[in-house]
Amino acid sequence: MSLHPEISAFLDLAEESGNDDNVFHLTTPERARDLFQRSTERMHWAAPRALDVQELSATTRSGGTLPLRLYRPQGEAGPYPVLVYFHGGGFVLGSLDSHDGVCREFAARTPCAVLAVGYRLAPEHPFPAAIEDGEDSLAWLAIQGEALGLDCGRLALGGDSAGATVATVLAILAARGGFPGLPAPRLQLLCYPVTDASRRTESMELFAEGYLLESETLEWFYGLYARSAEDRLDWRFSPLRAAPVQGVAPALVALAGFDPLLDEGRAYVDHLRWQGVPVSLREYSAFTHDFLRMRLVTADIDAIYSDLCGALAQALA
Repeated sequence: MSLHPEISAFLDLAEESGNDDNVFHLTTPERARDLFQRSTERMHWAAPRALDVQELSATTRSGGTLPLRLYRPQGEAGPYPVLVYFHGGGFVLGSLDSHDGVCREFAARTPCAVLAVGYRLAPEHPFPAAIEDGEDSLAWLAIQGEALGLDCGRLALGGDSAGATVATVLAILAARGGFPGLPAPRLQLLCYPVTDASRRTESMELFAEGYLLESETLEWFYGLYARSAEDRLDWRFSPLRAAPVQGVAPALVALAGFDPLLDEGRAYVDHLRWQGVPVSLREYSAFTHDFLRMRLVTADIDAIYSDLCGALAQALA
């Protein structure tokens, strides 16, 4: 399978223009965040606007404030099933705003509400801060969900890239009884997840550079997120190392064919299936990492959203 022609043209244009906005490992975290915001603005698309959107916050275990954003279908009676969504960005980049369009697509194309979580970022807040914020967001949801018109009995945990890592770790914790008062999630929606930061795979070599996410950038992210080399062996950092995972929510896993993370995503699918977890794998062979934010690059992303949202709606029906 060849790279999608419109994405190929997009990457070629960026290279010809000398645009290195995605080569984050050559700069500082602060500058990388500025570049990521610039790329977010450049890739902005007309995501659905006819939604009720509410800015919220939770208090974390340390007394801090955790930003949340709730998207609900407009004009429809609740209670709504809910997707708790964690944005990508290598645990270093990203925000509620960077993935606003992604959350709007999921909320508009399903009967679900979407609760986006603005977890803390490294290096200021290293591992396991993102996981702890995810746990605190679910503890908050268990208390506040009903008042917000949410049906937490129909719950999915989802995210893309590093955010998918947070989601699947929380799914494992939920299966181990980690969230009193919150029913077990029905689905984990994992889009091109980080699942094993402890080793290099063939796809990390094949797609090391030139395909949006670069392997050196991944290593830079991991180095900023980890407090030590041992952290990368922790299953909450590398969930492929988690055992056992029996009883974890069924997974819908979406992978990109031209992505350094492809092989570890496939390995995680095998890991879940081997332990009896139902998995539906969607491999979008012609696409790169971060395809959920590429609607402006190619209208073919619409079909991916339709596919994923149909499966999400069915799981939470």
